[in-house]
Amino acid sequence: MSKKILIVEDDTNIRELLRLYLEREGYSTILAGDGAEGLKAFRQNKPDLILLDIMMPVMDGWQVCREIRLESKTPVIMLTAKGETFDKVTGLEMGADDYIVKPLEMREVIARIRAVLRRYEPEDMPKILTFDNLVIDKQAYELIVNNKQVDAPPKEIELLYFLASSPNRVFTRAQLLDDVWGFDYFGDTRTVDVHIKRLREKLEGVSSQWELKTVWGVGYKFELKEAQ
Repeated sequence: MSKKILIVEDDTNIRELLRLYLEREGYSTILAGDGAEGLKAFRQNKPDLILLDIMMPVMDGWQVCREIRLESKTPVIMLTAKGETFDKVTGLEMGADDYIVKPLEMREVIARIRAVLRRYEPEDMPKILTFDNLVIDKQAYELIVNNKQVDAPPKEIELLYFLASSPNRVFTRAQLLDDVWGFDYFGDTRTVDVHIKRLREKLEGVSSQWELKTVWGVGYKFELKEAQ
């Protein structure tokens, strides 16, 4: 099920741009044009994360964040046009999880949303994924192929674990860079290709039930051919 994101932003163009990019990334969105409308939408829709502008009519972002924190731990990312230290410190002290300074760079927005959502993943989320002739142990950083441990550097294990955590979902190279390496990583998408190539060398011919597959023109996926 896709994560629901509430966008509370009084600028129609920014609101629609956020909606467009988030839905393209597979999220579902709820839109609100002022603080009071945003608080009402929060209570009615129970979103997984809130993008909250600070300067808004009726009720500003500070007030909305304060009200939300009285009721819920739902993650909040503040949107500020100023970028002043005061705004950042105030938002974080009030319980915001992160802040983004306008003008918005959409790749950064998506990366920060993913990073915040990852921090809210249930603690009981499995750290060991098991498939036919394959075990990916993120906790111990071990890769077991055909019941034998295979040497693999941490980033290869993290990449395989990330893909296998969402079987059959296609990720672009940029998405994988953001999620596995982090938004601030200085590198290009060829890094992903190199790691996929090395993983394939380790996993070639291991199983007919799954495959580390290229989706041409898009990216990669861990394809499950049969239910495990």
